[in-house]
Amino acid sequence: MVFKCLKLAAIATCAVLMAYPAWAHHSHGNYDISKWTTVEGTVKQLHLVNPHSFLYLEVKDDKGQVVTWSMEAVGVTALKNKGITRETYRQGDVMKVRCHLLKDGGNGCLLGFVTPMHGDQARGHGVEVEW
Repeated sequence: MVFKCLKLAAIATCAVLMAYPAWAHHSHGNYDISKWTTVEGTVKQLHLVNPHSFLYLEVKDDKGQVVTWSMEAVGVTALKNKGITRETYRQGDVMKVRCHLLKDGGNGCLLGFVTPMHGDQARGHGVEVEW
């Protein structure tokens, strides 16, 4: 009986140790997920790739200078399931995003929600979409 319990404990430990790298890779430890921040900017680029997509926005900083922000999102399949494709947002589109800022204060965040402000009702102007 003791041998069976030790064997089960060893198997469980191995399973946890094997899963840990995947969990660590997908952690959001770089971001302050305790609060939301709203950022407004203009789409510079949209990279729909796996395992994480990126939206790059040109945002004016406190001094009025335009800086590029990197917004990390989920992968292509998850975005397509929400109806987001390469044609949904275009370079030059204005949008507001709600996201979790990088802990190190850099120009980037973990993307949560996007509200297009481009004026095109057919592409969802003013409608907040979860990313």
